[in-house]
Amino acid sequence: MSTAELATSYAALILADDGVEITADKIQTLIKAAKVEDVEPIWASLFAKALEGKDVKDLLSNVGSGGAAAAPSAGGAAAAGGAAAEEKAEEKVEEKEESDEDMGFGLFD
Repeated sequence: MSTAELATSYAALILADDGVEITADKIQTLIKAAKVEDVEPIWASLFAKALEGKDVKDLLSNVGSGGAAAAPSAGGAAAAGGAAAEEKAEEKVEEKEESDEDMGFGLFD
């Protein structure tokens, strides 16, 4: 990460930790107060838009738990459904190969 990205990330984390709304102006103010040079305002805008309406503390405490919780709750039904979907996918691949042959030309014709 570049210095600009790190400074912007840390500023957003500081605002979230204080319970203050994360805006581009507040991020830019923190960056200037920290005397970090060469941070373009676009970084503050990008981070502010990305974090708009999100609870940063909640995002940090749930890192890595996004997709893992859904898989165990599905149980055996997901395994059976996955096998059926895999068979259908294989059938589609075979049908496509057959349709190429039906056209009357092949790779070496």
